Amino acid sequence: MIHINVVIKGMLRCVALFGVLSAGALADEQLIRKNLAARIPQLPKIDEVVKTPVGGLYEVRTGNDVQYTDEQGNFLIQGNIIDTRTQVDLTEERIGKLTAIEFAKLPLADALVFKQGTGRRRVAVFVDPRCGYCKNFERELAEARDVTIYTFLYPVLGPESSSLARDIWCTRDKAAVWRAWMLEGKQPLKAIGKCDDGGLARNVAFGARHRVRGTPGVVFEDGMRIPGAMNLDALEKRLAAASRKA
Repeated sequence: MIHINVVIKGMLRCVALFGVLSAGALADEQLIRKNLAARIPQLPKIDEVVKTPVGGLYEVRTGNDVQYTDEQGNFLIQGNIIDTRTQVDLTEERIGKLTAIEFAKLPLADALVFKQGTGRRRVAVFVDPRCGYCKNFERELAEARDVTIYTFLYPVLGPESSSLARDIWCTRDKAAVWRAWMLEGKQPLKAIGKCDDGGLARNVAFGARHRVRGTPGVVFEDGMRIPGAMNLDALEKRLAAASRKA
């Protein structure tokens, strides 16, 4: 009976402590919101304030953008948090979740399709034909195993990109011409005459709606988005993780 009382008292102390911690976190959030709004009036409306794994550091979310602050909102920090133990970019991972796109909702009919090996894993990429990072990433994609790649031509770097994307889109074998241009620098033939290039406009409109702000923009099968290129090793790890979750 004595042991039971000790356990119960211990549980009550834990509950009380949890309540104090929760109240403290709420007080921090309220103070952060108050101070940041008063001191940085141009800051967009704060949608969420949450504690990070870093002691004393809070995430401040405005839309799909995240910044960081201390418990009192005295400092506003822009940048990425990287877990040095796992080499995971926690900020990038968080933004990927906030901006996730359901793979089933991608307009796959407007994509160039590359099936490599079994094609059992899937990934989608938004790319501009004049983007140097996209060309580097195309080389990594070409080496990936057992994957189906959906490439959305996304000409957002100016009129020259739009013209080049149309030249590629209007060819008979879009996929082959795309790879020849991206991997070998082989200029596509100039598109002459009529061509149904509505897919390009739809890709740009879809990307704009989902805030694809740069290229390459990568969407994995589990909905996770990664902005920018990655090497083959990182790509393979993310493909494996996405296929397990999908």
